[in-house]
Parts: sequence; C-alpha cells; structure tokens
Amino acid sequence: MTDLIVNGKVHAVDVEDDMPLLWALRDVLNLTGTKYGCGVAACGACTVHIDGVPTRSCSIPASAVAGQQIVTIEGLKTGDTLHKVQKAWIEAQAPQCGYCQSGQIMAAVALLNETPNPTDDEIDAAMTNICRCGSYAEIRAAIHIAATSV
Repeated sequence: MTDLIVNGKVHAVDVEDDMPLLWALRDVLNLTGTKYGCGVAACGACTVHIDGVPTRSCSIPASAVAGQQIVTIEGLKTGDTLHKVQKAWIEAQAPQCGYCQSGQIMAAVALLNETPNPTDDEIDAAMTNICRCGSYAEIRAAIHIAATSV
C-alpha cells in the first residue's frame, strides 16, 4: 500500500512500487483529467504538481511520491470556482482538440506561481509541453490574461 496525498486528500492505493503515478491517478483514483500522451515524459500531457513543482507523472513511480502533495487538474478549482488559469483558457479559447490542455494548464499555473507577470520569452521558455494542434499563441494569450486577473 502507498499513501498518496492527492488534491488535499490521503488515498491508500494498492499498486506495484513501479506503477507510474499517471496510472495510479487515472486507473486507481479515477482522476482522468491527467492525460497519457507519450509515456516518456516528453510531451507534458500528464503534468501534475508534486509539492508545487510541475512534474510529468508518466515517468515517476507512485511509490516515489508517497506523502508528497500532488495536485491534478481536478484539484485546481475551489468548490465550483475555476482557477484563474482555467478561466483564462476559456476566455482566450486556447484549446483546439483539448487533449494536451490539462497538462498545459498545470504548467501555466506553475509558471505563474514562480513568475506572476511573465514576458513572452519567459512563457516560451517555461511552457515546454507539446500541442499537436499548435495553439501556442492562444496558450500564451491565456497566460497573459491569467497574469492580469485577480
């Protein structure tokens, strides 16, 4: 058994020591907002926060993060209120197909936590997740919207 603290709640999960966190979240805890993209930590679709750090969950064993604070896309909103980055994504109409967007949003939240008002160059350097649709300009616009919202 591994104790995972996900979105503020402790979950005792019965998983193999080497099971990637992504699959523990999706298949065991039914938190399906975190997506499988590549399986080798290259694309970022599986990005979650571990102790506030954006981390690609497909390449880290669930057992390695026992007792650490894990936040998924589902954990960003407060009650029925979306996080300001989620609101900005809607306002900027950032997603096209939407598949990578939960990972993109998690990366953007981490960026804004570190750099509250990033420049285009800072956004480009920090946002390393891949979007096959190429909605990078819309993602950048959404980050600027979120940076100016309360």
